[in-house]
Amino acid sequence: MTNTFAELGLAPRLVTALTAMGLTTPTPIQARAIPPIMAGRDLMGLAQTGTGKTAAFGLPLLHRILDLNHPPKPRHVRALILAPTRELVGQISENLLAFTKGTAVRITMVVGGASINRQAERLARGSDVLVATPGRLIDLLERGDVTLEACSYLVLDEADHMLDMGFIHSLRKIAKFIPVRRQTMMFSATMPSDIAEISETYLRDPVKVEVSPPGKPAEGITQGVHFIPMGDKAKLLEDYLKKHPTEQALVFSRTKHGAEKLMKLLTAWGFNAGSIHGNKSQNQRDRTLTEFREGRLMVLVATDVAARGLDIPTVRHVYNYDLPNVAENYVHRIGRTARAGEKGTAVAFCAPAEMPEFVAIEKLLKKPIPVLGGAPWAADIVAASPRPGANARMGRPGPKPGVKPDGAKSAGRPTAPGARPGGRSGAALGGKPGGARPGGAHPGGGGSQGPRRGGSGGGKRGG
Repeated sequence: MTNTFAELGLAPRLVTALTAMGLTTPTPIQARAIPPIMAGRDLMGLAQTGTGKTAAFGLPLLHRILDLNHPPKPRHVRALILAPTRELVGQISENLLAFTKGTAVRITMVVGGASINRQAERLARGSDVLVATPGRLIDLLERGDVTLEACSYLVLDEADHMLDMGFIHSLRKIAKFIPVRRQTMMFSATMPSDIAEISETYLRDPVKVEVSPPGKPAEGITQGVHFIPMGDKAKLLEDYLKKHPTEQALVFSRTKHGAEKLMKLLTAWGFNAGSIHGNKSQNQRDRTLTEFREGRLMVLVATDVAARGLDIPTVRHVYNYDLPNVAENYVHRIGRTARAGEKGTAVAFCAPAEMPEFVAIEKLLKKPIPVLGGAPWAADIVAASPRPGANARMGRPGPKPGVKPDGAKSAGRPTAPGARPGGRSGAALGGKPGGARPGGAHPGGGGSQGPRRGGSGGGKRGG
């Protein structure tokens, strides 16, 4: 294992910048990926989130660009890095700017939700490295604001997530603008079959670097799950947040509507909370992330838009308020804590309708998640629980989403065979023995999928 960045043969200016940032020892993915990339090989890199993939592809790219010693032509791009979300593009750009501080290397960032004319003005000067989301790049290509005919390097970061988000057609369109003779790198935290297939299309005789099994969470994350009716989730979350008032928490919601409604509920309960999701403008998202990064917000409620690219070492707790549709996204979500060698906790809230998602997550992890409350839902309860979005898929309008927090009825306790009220103690993660207290309302999605006491309710989850 290489002990220092200098031993990798990187340009002295890059080593100096890394040292100034307090970085001297490469992570495993960096130590194994940087040499073949510097040698000009295509590469498929598989590593957990939070292990330093940006430096793994960024440093060797910058090393080769620094050797050129002349600026790019107007509107031309030397290296293209594609990422699925605005937040991840911003994170990559920030890192590359830090690596190249004091040099003439031009890093340009383009994302949707920002002024396309201003982005075109910056591209007019030419870019050594362009970091972009696929949709906005296609807009700029079609307008003639940028050309990729001189692009020698292509990086697909979080390639699995780009496929999840339906970017495959955009990737194919962009690839037509880039020379066939290029160096291509793909990085991903998981390796679904789609990634294997697309890698065969984009990579030529690639080196494969895998530093951890796909789906394995980062070390330092203590996990747990509560089996809890949907209507009790909000109050359980409140209990957890009150236990750790000085530690930052990231809360994941399945939908944009649910994230916003939960944020407003937490704010009404006195928490310093904000939200980011697809209905927010780029300026709103940037402002909220800045406040969270600087510690002015203690709770951030987000959809999966934040599961990639959010690198805030001070996040100590991740709450999966709604379980993700895709099991791999669970790993990305909880990877937002325990960054840079720190410790963190990840707590999942599983309602009856989410039992299939939970089973898929444990299958991916290849081990059980410790139970902090309740017991796994019985098959008959799961079968009686409407799947999220089922009405919409069948072409029928669902019930009006949302239940008002004040006056909402509490859902019944889990009734799985052998379940004790509150289940096992959650002391390892700070959870209360006895689970959620009654009286909670589920923001953005109505009542329990379990038996209810006193009153009707229900409603479509997530809003």
